[in-house]
Amino acid sequence: MQAKLVMGAMVLAGLAGCGPKSESLGRMRGAPPSLAITTELRNASGEALGSAVVTQETAGVRVVADVRGLPPGEYAIHLHAIGKCETPGFTSAGPHFNPAMKQHGHLNPAGEHAGDLPNITVGGDGRGHLEADRPGLQMTAGTAPLLDADGAAVVLHAAADDYRTDPSGNAGGRVACGVLVNRAQSAG
Repeated sequence: MQAKLVMGAMVLAGLAGCGPKSESLGRMRGAPPSLAITTELRNASGEALGSAVVTQETAGVRVVADVRGLPPGEYAIHLHAIGKCETPGFTSAGPHFNPAMKQHGHLNPAGEHAGDLPNITVGGDGRGHLEADRPGLQMTAGTAPLLDADGAAVVLHAAADDYRTDPSGNAGGRVACGVLVNRAQSAG
C-alpha cells in the first residue's frame, strides 16, 4: 500500500511540471492573447526559401525566421513598411519599417529602424535560423503599428547587414519576401 502511495505521489509531482508555463498563465489571468502571423519567404521565381513567424509579445515583437537552400554566409533580414512582395525586385515592400524616422543600424549613432533585425547565419547545410526581439514594437496597437492599412513584409537580402549604413546596411538586393497582413483587420 505504501509503495502505491509513493508511486502516486511521484506521478502527481511529474504531472505538476506539465502545467501551463508562466507565459500561458499570464494569458489565462486576463492578458490579451498574442497575435502571430506566419509568412513564406519566396524568391522572384516563387520558390519558398523559408518562413518567418512574427508574434506580438508583451514587451514588443518577436521574429523567428528559418531559411533553406542558400549558400553559407550571413544574410540581412528586415521588416519592411509595405505588405507587398511584387517581383522581380520586391521594391514594392518599400523601405524598412521606420516610424521614428531614424537612420539604419544599431551601430549608427542616429539609428536604428524599428524594422532592423540581426543577420541570419546560413550554415554549410544551406539552412539558417534567427530569433530576434524588437522591444516596444506593436503589431496592431499604438500610434505606429507594424500592421497598418497596407501591412508589412519580411525581406531577405543578398548580403550581410553592416548595421550602420543608411538606409539598408549595404545588404544588397532583395532575394526573398513574405507579406504580413492582419487577416482580422483586412476582413473587417
